[in-house]
Amino acid sequence: MGEPLRIGIVGLGMISKQYLATMDQLESVRLTTVADVNEDLARSVAAERPGVEACSVAQLVTSPEVDLVLNLTIPAAHSEIALAAIGGGKSVYGEKPFAVNTKQGSEMLAAAEAAGVMLGCAPDTVLGTGIQTARQVIDDDLIGAPVAATATMVVPGHERWHLNPDFYYQPGGGPLMDMGPYYLTALVTLLGPVTAVMGAASRTRSTRIIGTGPRAGQAVPVDIDTHITGVLTHESGALSTMVMSFDAVKTQSANIEIHGETGSMVVPDPNHFAGDVQIHKLGDDSWQTVPVSAGYLNAGRGVGIADLAATPPGSEPRAGAALAYHVLDIMETLLAATATSRSTAIESTVTRPSAVPLQTMR
Repeated sequence: MGEPLRIGIVGLGMISKQYLATMDQLESVRLTTVADVNEDLARSVAAERPGVEACSVAQLVTSPEVDLVLNLTIPAAHSEIALAAIGGGKSVYGEKPFAVNTKQGSEMLAAAEAAGVMLGCAPDTVLGTGIQTARQVIDDDLIGAPVAATATMVVPGHERWHLNPDFYYQPGGGPLMDMGPYYLTALVTLLGPVTAVMGAASRTRSTRIIGTGPRAGQAVPVDIDTHITGVLTHESGALSTMVMSFDAVKTQSANIEIHGETGSMVVPDPNHFAGDVQIHKLGDDSWQTVPVSAGYLNAGRGVGIADLAATPPGSEPRAGAALAYHVLDIMETLLAATATSRSTAIESTVTRPSAVPLQTMR
């Protein structure tokens, strides 16, 4: 009825600061409640924001002052918190990945459908001007029919900067589950759903040493593979090659490149909302920067919630559960395929999300 969507946040770790900054700019949402396992942290965040209350998680997911629960907990808790919120009659928008596995993800989808609530998931970086301008290039046929893509993310590991990096090296973490959602969500947004994958994986060491903060010098056990390579077959026939690594140092490769029949395109970092899109057409002498033509201007983490709030009833949000589940399915299947070295079918599919016209956040 024109009223802002009332938001309750569960989980007030490092990423929450970016969401809070974005929500301060959005007219369509209003923060009402916060909760965290660290009750002092929740009270501190609430104290800085007039009208915001701190409470327990159990209270937040049933609060009459909350329409949507923003789930910023660690991956292992995503499903538990989402199901509790859905059980409380709340819509949910969560951080990536959608869940630790597709079994949990399926339960979340079924619960949301039964309850008649909306379910969304990060990353919403694909709604920014970077990926959406690249999407416009493809939709306008400026590089011809896409043939192939590459997606490359190479870093030496999050333990170098993160104060508590343990979960990055446990099931639900790793380079694919952590950073893959940005790249895969972008690839599906640009090229459409994936029908099959094949891959290989490795890990360089069994422990990681925390490099900063009060736990500096402590060893973290590594229980997952930390270098993943994969080839994705899109429904369109395009092939995407991925490299996701916590084991290497640096790369000069573009984050994402799309190669079409009549041109190639450099796509900006899908972990950011903006960035230059460049194309090199067949017969040209150099790369050209494409003017910004689509997406949310000056967007930040949380714009996906505003997009969800503007989604008509019965329609799927652009950063919605169907897309997030498909990305989770791709990642889970790819990880399983690394043990067989065989092409493996993806069981789920999704409709390519609609494009975002050039506009400002609301």
